[in-house]
Amino acid sequence: MSWMQDAGLKTWVDQMGNLHGRTDTVNATAETLLIGSHLDTVVDAGKYDGSLGIICAISALKVLRIKGKLEKLYRPVEVIAFSDEEGVRFQSTFLGSAAIAGILPPTALQISDKSGITVQDVLRENSFEATDESLVWVKYNPKSVWGYVEVHIEQGPVLETLGYPLGVVKGIAGQTRLKVEVSGAQGHAGTVPMLMRQDSMAAAAELIVTLETLCKYPDKLFAYDEQCGFFEKESLAGLVCTVGEISCWPSASNVIPGQVNFTVDIRAIDDEARKSVVSEFSNQVYRKCEQRMVNCTIKHKHDAEAAHCDSELTLQLKHATSSALRKMPSDIHGDVPILMSGAGHDAMAMSHLTKQVGMLFVRCRGGISHSPEESVLDDDVWAAGLALLQFLDQHVNQ
Repeated sequence: MSWMQDAGLKTWVDQMGNLHGRTDTVNATAETLLIGSHLDTVVDAGKYDGSLGIICAISALKVLRIKGKLEKLYRPVEVIAFSDEEGVRFQSTFLGSAAIAGILPPTALQISDKSGITVQDVLRENSFEATDESLVWVKYNPKSVWGYVEVHIEQGPVLETLGYPLGVVKGIAGQTRLKVEVSGAQGHAGTVPMLMRQDSMAAAAELIVTLETLCKYPDKLFAYDEQCGFFEKESLAGLVCTVGEISCWPSASNVIPGQVNFTVDIRAIDDEARKSVVSEFSNQVYRKCEQRMVNCTIKHKHDAEAAHCDSELTLQLKHATSSALRKMPSDIHGDVPILMSGAGHDAMAMSHLTKQVGMLFVRCRGGISHSPEESVLDDDVWAAGLALLQFLDQHVNQ
């Protein structure tokens, strides 16, 4: 907040914990350009996933303030630091940006963490009202928004492979999160014969390998026939599936587990293809659990449709990036890369508020993210800030 104020922005925190910084302009009634990213991180995280985009936005606006251009902007610019994009604690992503976009249902306030503490509890502990009405106050009017831009580290290896510091995003893969609960028969590890066991751990292991096989070799299970109303092969390009969390009870070395839970993350560019993968996996879960005589439940924790960036805004960001890189002492040649994003971003939620959404990716070392090893080059951060500044100069200044 102090950095926003130093950049000449008026600041406040809304009822979902999002931090805002907004410019005053000569045309206060004009539609607003929103620039944002998220402040929260995953467990054992790096420094840049989310926060980098906020810092780049504040830095670019501070340059405009120093140059005396901030209050001469044609339209208001608002930087938003979203409160919860990752969904680590409550297993529900985009809490902050979804509230602003108006797609967060009031029932989200009752989502609880592993300790039974709800979103509403946490907000109220921090002096927020956390009522259905307060969500209405957070929601933005789509007619007041010109567009949304987000700067983010790539979280993948493509830009580094291409030797390019920045890339422009054309779309974001859709995502489904599931929680699979497997209930078997708890028993003594030394006395229950193998053929008489209802081992929830062994069942969960088979289900996890089933998921991996399905997503590694989808062509073995899905036909690609456009005339018959099914998928082209490209529909499942980039399909990825992950089991990132697993827990068991009673978790003792000499006890056959009675309960095993694990999470599933399925992503694909094509929404219908992703839904078919979810359906096929669910069918296989129930079939294999029946064969093993264990009970299985699948809970849908999160669904986000693929988001496609606005083509005109993408072109504008590409031109701004090219202009910025020409100002830097580098020997970078060729067109600015256009990328798809396999990672989810607040832009997915914000695309429900405005169709004019654009993203800029920053190269990261080794494509590593969600790790303390996450790293970016100082010059690449500089390039991202210059590109954003160039974009503001071209499309928001008078």
